[in-house]
Amino acid sequence: MSTRKPTIELTPGAFTAVRELEKYVASTGLSKVHYKLIKIRASQLNGCGFCLDMHAKQARDLGVTEQRIYMLSAWREANIYTEEEKAILALTEQVTLIHQGGVSDEVYNRAVALLGEEYTKAVVMGVVAISAWNRIMITDQATVNALESHV
Repeated sequence: MSTRKPTIELTPGAFTAVRELEKYVASTGLSKVHYKLIKIRASQLNGCGFCLDMHAKQARDLGVTEQRIYMLSAWREANIYTEEEKAILALTEQVTLIHQGGVSDEVYNRAVALLGEEYTKAVVMGVVAISAWNRIMITDQATVNALESHV
């Protein structure tokens, strides 16, 4: 990999802008657990190892079980998520993969029915925020550094 200067060093204002978006999302009332599920699932879809590692650790610190973290990539087959969480994950996937046909009325309307309009918009903004971070960290080639060597 090439050595790239991190975005925070070259354009700190841009980094600050994304942090402000994070502050906004935090102000919406979106639960911390829901936001971690969003961050992990979007990071899986976007292929951001740096963010995936960070948010999985933070989710554990919030009390999210290992099983619920590990099963996020197969959430449809796991009966360990609430109906609200399933709606959040479906919306997270469609917003993250928006280039594959947008966000369907079915997924959006189900989220609104279960979560309400304001909470649904908070979910969307959470996906937008983590997607921005994913793109920054992937472009910067941020890596996960193991604390221990495992064989």
